[in-house]
Amino acid sequence: MAATTDNSTLRCLSDGIWTASGDVVTAAAGFHYPTRMVVIRLDDDRLWVWSPVALNEARKREIDALGLVAHIVAPNSLHHLALSDWQSAYPAARLHGAPGMAAQLPDLKFDTELTDTADPAWAGQIDQVVVPGNRITTEVVFYHRSSGTVIFTDLIQHLPDDWYSGWRSWVARWDRMTGPEPAVPGKFRLAFRDRKRARAAIDRIFAWPARTVLFAHGEPVRDDAQAFLTRAFAWLR
Repeated sequence: MAATTDNSTLRCLSDGIWTASGDVVTAAAGFHYPTRMVVIRLDDDRLWVWSPVALNEARKREIDALGLVAHIVAPNSLHHLALSDWQSAYPAARLHGAPGMAAQLPDLKFDTELTDTADPAWAGQIDQVVVPGNRITTEVVFYHRSSGTVIFTDLIQHLPDDWYSGWRSWVARWDRMTGPEPAVPGKFRLAFRDRKRARAAIDRIFAWPARTVLFAHGEPVRDDAQAFLTRAFAWLR
């Protein structure tokens, strides 16, 4: 994947949680995607950084002003472009990867593999669920308790209708990357090998009292978040 640089600043979503728009990345067949990272301040005032985007000097100053980066979280195997730079900039931070990422990226030093059990450093503050059985990637979904924020990566997407042109625009509509509201793209729906296990994971996510839904590619859902999640995964019932 190639990337173009974006210097967007951090935006406070709620008390103790920030987002920042990152690079536009280009993937297979020329499809390009906006990206987003999330920063959460833990109870010990250290920072938990989810799906980090490119680290430039301005962004690093903003991050450092919030606190000490202690945890870098890679929620699925598709979101790894900036990990090396972040690990170099914050060598004392622990790197937590989705299942299989350590084997995929042997040049990086992963400290833990994410599971359904929250790391002791953020247990009671951030919950997590592994959504298994997808041929494209295994994604770990998170829930920030104090803000009621559910954090997806690629399992939910929503790009502007004019984001693509030509045949890519048609494919994006067919794949549900664009449309009336955020959705699970068709390719991810087709890629689930074991829908029973996936449904069990999504049911755990439904149990979270969601107020906001974030995802890497698209704007957050802030209204009727739980009803939205029910619609987004109705195809899996």
